Amino acid sequence: MCFNAGKADRIVRVVAGLGLIGFGLFSGNLIVAGIGAIPLITGLAGFCPFYPIFKINTGCEKK
Repeated sequence: MCFNAGKADRIVRVVAGLGLIGFGLFSGNLIVAGIGAIPLITGLAGFCPFYPIFKINTGCEKK
């Protein structure tokens, strides 16, 4: 299976998501924590729903 988010892209998304969730929970702002869940989920799944719209693919090469 081919994901549209590459390894570096996924790592950045997971780290950013965890950072936003941590900051949101620490500051008591659940909206920021909820927004942080988006990059976390897309990083773990390896699929970004906006990439096909803009024809971006950092995950695998097309044959």
